[in-house]
Amino acid sequence: MKKEYRLKKNREFQEVFNKGTSFANRQYVVYVLPKKEQDVFRVGLSVSKKIGKAVTRNQIKRYIRQVFLELKDEVEKGNDYIIIARKPAADMNFHETKKSLIHVLSRSKVLKRKKNANTEK
Repeated sequence: MKKEYRLKKNREFQEVFNKGTSFANRQYVVYVLPKKEQDVFRVGLSVSKKIGKAVTRNQIKRYIRQVFLELKDEVEKGNDYIIIARKPAADMNFHETKKSLIHVLSRSKVLKRKKNANTEK
């Protein structure tokens, strides 16, 4: 993920936590903070040591980054996002992770889903 798409600094995380709104499902919590002056979205990841060892945590982060890479045209620009993984995320494969993140992003109304040919009937 390119530098312009990442949240790294503690004060950036704190701003999103304090001023943003949160949405959750069983596997992930998503904080969203609108930033109208930005023309891209930025993502911060938080995966606690309670979830597993380093290999597991890094795998979860790779999955989340890949999901955002695949959904970058559908995710609303001009927002900061923080994704917090919960314990059940450790047992998920990539496709389950993608489905779960699409669900929680849809609940937060920041996902512009394209209509499939099958759903337009």
